[in-house]
Amino acid sequence: MTSPLQQKIRITGPSVVTANRTSDGVVIWRTGSKGWSTDLTEAAVVRTAEAARELLAEASNDDLGAIGPYIAPVEIKDDGKVMPGNLRERIRVKGITIELPLPA
Repeated sequence: MTSPLQQKIRITGPSVVTANRTSDGVVIWRTGSKGWSTDLTEAAVVRTAEAARELLAEASNDDLGAIGPYIAPVEIKDDGKVMPGNLRERIRVKGITIELPLPA
């Protein structure tokens, strides 16, 4: 299996690095200060494959804080707000897509 860091990275627009927090599985995004945030608006946005590769490598080294980092597309709205760039990321931001039954 090829490491994500060795795969060819194609960036077609603004992107971020996302993962899940190891302690509780919560969705997190890599920040510009080399940390993680549960708020997408705090994510470091990159626009080139090289910048994405560097951010992903940095995130991959933090295997105690996050698991499964990968590059995800985002949209930058006219007002500067960062939004998920595809359906998968919209679901990850909003949470589950079905209503869970209430406990008995």
